[in-house]
Amino acid sequence: MNVANDKKVLIVGAGLAGSDAAYYLAEKGINVVLLESKKINPNPAQKLKTSAELVCTNSLKSTVPTTAHGLLKREMKALGSLVLKIGEETKVPAGDALAVDRVLFSKKIEETLNSHPLIEKKDCDVDDPIERAKEFGCSYIIVATGPLTTPNMESWIQKYVSDDDFYFYDAIAPVVDADSLDFSKLYYKDRHKELREDDVEGADYLNAPMNKEQYDEFIDELASAEKVPAQNFEELKYFESCLPIDTMALRGKDTARFSCMKPIGLEDKEGKRPYAVIQLRRENLLGSSFNMVGFQTRLTYKEQLRVFRMIPGFENATFNHLGSIHRNSFLNARKLLSDDLSCKKLPNLYFAGQITGVEGYTESASTGLYVAWQIERRIKEQQVKKWPLETGLGALVNYVMTVPKPSPSNINFGLLPPVKLEKMRGKRSEKKKLKKEKAALRAEAVLSDFFAETSLYN
Repeated sequence: MNVANDKKVLIVGAGLAGSDAAYYLAEKGINVVLLESKKINPNPAQKLKTSAELVCTNSLKSTVPTTAHGLLKREMKALGSLVLKIGEETKVPAGDALAVDRVLFSKKIEETLNSHPLIEKKDCDVDDPIERAKEFGCSYIIVATGPLTTPNMESWIQKYVSDDDFYFYDAIAPVVDADSLDFSKLYYKDRHKELREDDVEGADYLNAPMNKEQYDEFIDELASAEKVPAQNFEELKYFESCLPIDTMALRGKDTARFSCMKPIGLEDKEGKRPYAVIQLRRENLLGSSFNMVGFQTRLTYKEQLRVFRMIPGFENATFNHLGSIHRNSFLNARKLLSDDLSCKKLPNLYFAGQITGVEGYTESASTGLYVAWQIERRIKEQQVKKWPLETGLGALVNYVMTVPKPSPSNINFGLLPPVKLEKMRGKRSEKKKLKKEKAALRAEAVLSDFFAETSLYN
């Protein structure tokens, strides 16, 4: 690739991965040119003009260190993640999860990137990243165009990187106006947590309970309601951990009740467990709107209004935005990329974010940090290094680089090497919890040794 050799990095896309990569490199003294197309040619899922927009939900998942997401966050913090830094500054109540005021979150990341002296941010709908790298005098390129790559970039990728189709469909959950809800039919409660009588709104989640009759009727209507069809005769290939609620309804009467509508741990104030529950999470700091947890959908807008108003307390609900489906593009990383997520055909070209085959906000941002870390090593004339499989980030990258059939994945302990326990008696759940704790402690120790070994500043 004939581009300049002045150790400047071009990043295409100012989403979570691109923003974290840009900030990491700039903080290491490396000049960055960050190009973003949303002000010129926004995709159907984008509503904001600012960077790092959270389009599906406002939750960045668990912060508990002994969970897989907590483990990954610890590693991201060690790399100086801007996403997590701003996430903490803009968080809203969500129990053990890190949920944010998405408008304020995006605004503050935009301000941070725009004010950094080593980041040159421009509005540009990129159709050829190599030509743009030449134009701006960049030696390395990171393509971090997110789950909805622009048509121009997708055409370029298919022409120069991959001839294969690379897509699956994802769906966005609706956000409901709090003032339009009937709170007499709802109650605040976090799963498995008790509330004091004088603190009925102290929980992070609002719950809409259903009895069996209400649930059965609701599921029947979800299954029969009109859906938005796939476009251009494409097969609907969903990410299994983020199924539309209407697809769950089609898979079986109890599918949703054992997934996002499970009532376990959500007993009402009389101690009675509902048959099913819809959970609502605050969308912003004011609590003026709520995200319908797990209610991604491909119903038409008209049908969403009809069916969702069947939920107790939603009879007169108005929505800040309704759910929608969109196409997500991702690469066959095992075939096309090297272990540092550089392109095998064009080794100065890297990919980061959901386009690599990871799924989730923190997972996407972490791959931006991973690629930036690898590029920093190359700029400082150090060898490329694979991260240990015992770490969350190392396991995540290893997954996309080895999975036989491309299938996007969140971070989970199943991606890490197993830990062994001494023979012990007890419940299976207790053993599982202990294994996770041991895996998290192992990851922390391995990462510490790895950083000591690979440090560029000894």
